[in-house]
Amino acid sequence: MTARAHDSRDPHQIELLQGSQEYFPALVAAMDHARSEVRLETYIFDFTGEAVEVAEALVRAATRGVTTWVVVDGVGTDALPPLWRKRFETAGVQWSVYAPLGTLGLLIPSRWRRLHRKLCVIDGRLAFCGGINILDDFHDPHHGRLNEPRLDFAVRASGALVLQAQETTAQLWWRMQGVRDMRAHHFPHAFSTLRAAGLNLPWRRAPDGDTQGRKVARATLLLRDNVLNRSRIERAYRRAIAGATQEIIIANAYFLPGRRLRRALIHTARRGVKMRLLLQGRYEYFMQFHAARPVYGPLMDAGIEIHEYTASFLHAKVAVIDAGTSRAWATVGSSNLDPLSLLLAREANVVVQDSAFAVELRTRLVDAMAHGGRPVAAQEYANRPLLQRVKERLALGLMRLALFLTGRRY
Repeated sequence: MTARAHDSRDPHQIELLQGSQEYFPALVAAMDHARSEVRLETYIFDFTGEAVEVAEALVRAATRGVTTWVVVDGVGTDALPPLWRKRFETAGVQWSVYAPLGTLGLLIPSRWRRLHRKLCVIDGRLAFCGGINILDDFHDPHHGRLNEPRLDFAVRASGALVLQAQETTAQLWWRMQGVRDMRAHHFPHAFSTLRAAGLNLPWRRAPDGDTQGRKVARATLLLRDNVLNRSRIERAYRRAIAGATQEIIIANAYFLPGRRLRRALIHTARRGVKMRLLLQGRYEYFMQFHAARPVYGPLMDAGIEIHEYTASFLHAKVAVIDAGTSRAWATVGSSNLDPLSLLLAREANVVVQDSAFAVELRTRLVDAMAHGGRPVAAQEYANRPLLQRVKERLALGLMRLALFLTGRRY
């Protein structure tokens, strides 16, 4: 049975983490206290700067007998460096690559379905989920050293949702192993691993743990895949936006909402809900950067404020609605509001319904807008150069062509 999102009303202890400077120490500390297993999934695993500390923690865990699984994406992560391959093999860190590109690479549309989620589960008791890769915030693989840290978030969670994260990471691992055995014609072993991946795994229910000093909240893990969870994250966004009464703040690295999500944003803004979007202001990828700009006009016409983050690269995929009220809703995860995330990739978001958590996330986003963002003026947008408009239409056309080739509509 594929792990599916469920709305648990059990209390969770949720901690907001900003950037690798908060995330890596929390992750390393959890790995250093692991007793039985560590399961880590990430799109990018880099071995530069502070990211090395996570690799070292994996080695320490495996060396003392903790079963350690790592799954990385075949596009996001380069080949494992020889030195680290040897260290991982010696320690017993099990490293697996999701959907390696092979000879034709991304020329095959089915290979555009990537593993984009960032999940880590420790001993079935503690989970990390968010948008932060194993990548130093001051380093970019394509742009080198950054003057300011990348803006991104994750959460550290204990409670019932950890079991769902445990199950989904275990299922993916065993399915990958089963497919690999099938390709190697090891059919009996492949059938047994695939059968294990299709069953509810017998994890013991994780206790809620000590709540002292931590936020106690209702929380839900939302998954997106290409089987049973095709639109759960987008539907959660649309429901939360439709129910907003006061304020919505969304920070998104790659923002190109589909027709239904755009209608929800515009309708909510027109009925008087204050709405601010914090979007990517620094050029990173041609298609994602330029394809977002054509949707600015209709959103601003509805009264939605758009701020572009320029201090560094924006990598956050978060939102907060009606912070400080009993209806507070917030999400932190890996899913952008664009077709690559919402239609093709494996994603994971945590939704938190807790006033204090929402207030904390809102405070950090407002600070980012004030100190690292710039508001987009309607007149500036209307008077942008012709060359800029051409790039936007070309990027949007390429995005639509990519979706057409995959058989998806957006």
